[in-house]
Amino acid sequence: MTSLLTAKENATHDSDVLVRVEEVSKIYRMGETFIKALFKASLEVRPKEFVLLMGPSGSGKSTLLHLIGGLDRPTRGKVIVDGVDFTDKPESVLSHLRHDKIGFVFQSYNLIPVLTALENVELPLLFDPVSQTDVRKRAKALLEFVGLAGRLDHKPTQMSGGEQQRVAIARALIVSPRLVVADEPTANVDAATATALLELMSDLNRKSGVTFITASHDQRLTKYATRVIQMADGVIEKDEIV
Repeated sequence: MTSLLTAKENATHDSDVLVRVEEVSKIYRMGETFIKALFKASLEVRPKEFVLLMGPSGSGKSTLLHLIGGLDRPTRGKVIVDGVDFTDKPESVLSHLRHDKIGFVFQSYNLIPVLTALENVELPLLFDPVSQTDVRKRAKALLEFVGLAGRLDHKPTQMSGGEQQRVAIARALIVSPRLVVADEPTANVDAATATALLELMSDLNRKSGVTFITASHDQRLTKYATRVIQMADGVIEKDEIV
């Protein structure tokens, strides 16, 4: 499996810092009201860390995760991923950067309902200069790795929540990212499935060197994290190695 998780040839090799967030603030405007979702957040994430962002709803953890993933832009400050400043890039450039550098796992899975598990995993490489044969081979291997060898032709509605999340993890990995960002990955599954998913993510982190930044309310994740960041009211209150 290691060969399947090797980063692209043009990716930057291991450095001291994979993600750098510099004095980042995010303010949303709702009518005449301004909501400060994040205030002067700074952190550095090194390769192969498993970082857990924790805090109550509205603490800013999902906002921070989305800024790191290039899904949103900061009002102030900088977000640098794998040596590239995401802050001022146009959306056309950001979409390519997200594709090349980051895998995404969401609470709601975000699978395409009319596609099979195999087709969902293949989707991120659909327009890449890679042969369809190679893409299919890699997608099958990833689905086998996440325990879904027998579900390749099943569509999302034919799978459990845990199975759908495994498809989402396989899809995140097909671009060989150095970084995976996961927003509440265990929120919609039962306890046993959540544990299995966490074991899978931990295995990827420890054995394949994939860096994870995960936002969650789930205290079970602290068992698998190498670092826990506590947030409240848009501020990083505590950052500790565990």
